[in-house]
Amino acid sequence: VQLQASGGGLVQAGGSLRLSCAASGRTLRSDTKGWFRQGPGKERVFVAGLFRNNGRTYYADSVKGRFSISRDNAANTMFLQMNSLTPEDTAVYYCATSARAILSSITSPDAYDYWGPGTQVTVSS
Repeated sequence: VQLQASGGGLVQAGGSLRLSCAASGRTLRSDTKGWFRQGPGKERVFVAGLFRNNGRTYYADSVKGRFSISRDNAANTMFLQMNSLTPEDTAVYYCATSARAILSSITSPDAYDYWGPGTQVTVSS
């Protein structure tokens, strides 16, 4: 199973980026999907999730209203649309999937089985 994230880059504050995560070797349709990020010297934290059982989306408070997680089952790809970016959003962003995550664990990196290598997002002020 391979997840490959793309779409990161350098953007000015207030701008937008759309991250993509394409999967191979596994169908994402039945998985819980998540995006995490890790800033310099910080731990990896939950950003957004799409729970497999109910199809609902969940967000960290810091990105609620600005970020949106989605998927394209036909393309076996998940997305993270990021709007109104701030320098505090600067981090390496990781996509992840899980066939076993329960709702209460959706924000925990330990609940995810497969990870992409990460893509850098840098927001300049």
